[in-house]
Amino acid sequence: MEALLKSDYYYDLPQELIAQDPLEDRSSSRLMFLNKKTGELSHHSFKDVIEFLNPGDCLVLNNTKVIPARLIGHKEETGGTVEVLLLKRKENDQWETLVKPGKKARPGAKIVFGDGLLKAEVLDVLEEGNRLIQFTYDGIFEEVLDKLGEMPLPPYITHKLQDKNRYQTVYAKYEGSAAAPTAGLHFTPELLSQIEKKGIRLAYVTLHVGLGTFRPVKEENLTNHHMHSEFYQVTKEAADIINQTKEAGGRVICVGTTSCRTIESAAGADGKVVPGSDNTEIFIYPGYQFKVLDGLITNFHLPESTLIMLVSALAGREHVLHAYETAVENKYRFFSFGDAMIIL
Repeated sequence: MEALLKSDYYYDLPQELIAQDPLEDRSSSRLMFLNKKTGELSHHSFKDVIEFLNPGDCLVLNNTKVIPARLIGHKEETGGTVEVLLLKRKENDQWETLVKPGKKARPGAKIVFGDGLLKAEVLDVLEEGNRLIQFTYDGIFEEVLDKLGEMPLPPYITHKLQDKNRYQTVYAKYEGSAAAPTAGLHFTPELLSQIEKKGIRLAYVTLHVGLGTFRPVKEENLTNHHMHSEFYQVTKEAADIINQTKEAGGRVICVGTTSCRTIESAAGADGKVVPGSDNTEIFIYPGYQFKVLDGLITNFHLPESTLIMLVSALAGREHVLHAYETAVENKYRFFSFGDAMIIL
């Protein structure tokens, strides 16, 4: 029987192993190899990732771009500080947001950002307490946001980010994420070019990462946990590369859990990836049968998170927890700016 309790995915992590800053050289982080069948482990540098990839394989990368989605403003009436996190763009400059403190954000409340460059009014309270907000501004929203917004770093990162670009992958292209697809942060243009030269094809897909990624699993029984919906898009070119790789006997290796969730959402029952765009609420945990994915490059995830459950669906819970305990013993760096693991 598969382990379907949240507590089955707990491990003990010393606070000091949570990486607070990105490394100077993206690709110099450490890389753990985990054999998904035997549980065997070995230790490497991320640059060695190319040695695990064979000509004819395909790497799937998520080219979403993080927007500086964290806005600090003041309530027009009282001057009280309010933090607004942009989650999902609706039409006509309306956004689904997370507002702190929530009690200050009742419908009708007005918030001002950056001396009035940007103004907002709370329209509605949505499920789980999110707020629907109407923004008004002059000019182009993205430019206003670039001026006023901060990168929405996860709550466990307490250091201020010196360079906004370090929370973006080098191939980030389409704006819309509230969080970076962090497994991709290790790649440099040079490394990607070496990988292509070796005969490995790159397929770019898009999934805009929502905050559901960081939302803790509250239900003890996993089957009761509901994932937030996230928008994804798979181009015909990406679908063709992935499908041709499978047909030719190559492996499809996803960079990050978001790329994995995208192609698994876009695949039919026959394992063929279908181009198009949609919203996905796919929750992958042990017992899930992968339709497309053969391998995964991923960071080390939070205890009891949906991400460690996804990794366990691929490599088995015991193997994964043993790998994590080994990573703790060897003082690997954890979470968004931390080290990586490749599972094949």
